[in-house]
Amino acid sequence: MNLENNQHKDRLLVSYILCAVGFIGVGGLHRFYNGKIGTGLLWLLTGGVFGIGQIVDLFFITDMVNNYEHKLRLKAGVSPLGVPLNQAVVTSQVHHPTGNQLMVKLIEAAESKDGILTVTQGVKFTGASFAEVEATLNEMYKSGYVKIDNDPNTGAVIYHFHEL
Repeated sequence: MNLENNQHKDRLLVSYILCAVGFIGVGGLHRFYNGKIGTGLLWLLTGGVFGIGQIVDLFFITDMVNNYEHKLRLKAGVSPLGVPLNQAVVTSQVHHPTGNQLMVKLIEAAESKDGILTVTQGVKFTGASFAEVEATLNEMYKSGYVKIDNDPNTGAVIYHFHEL
């Protein structure tokens, strides 16, 4: 993504430089550079439409560059976000429960553990990450659905599901 950003900046800079060349008599070079051949010829033959078109283009060069890059991506078979078009979508990760699904899975895990659950047990039961499980359990704590305590033997943080 950083390479694309640099290429975009480079194309924009070159377009502005070519537009500036139009003020010394050779108008339209920035339009040729960005794939606008017809209007590039018009600008070239009329001195940038007598300089007025050249001045107006200073405000539209960014759009001109964006449109040209968009056309290039489509020609190359890549979406504007850089994703290949017409290619099968393949998942490379297992879907982990999120949001309410994760809460339900954690409640099921706590139910199987007599209403007491640790973050590690939640991770093992749901397959979600430690951060996701801990954030969900803390959210449930803030809502009043669970209470937090420490295991008297290990000192581990445990969550009590007092309604189970």
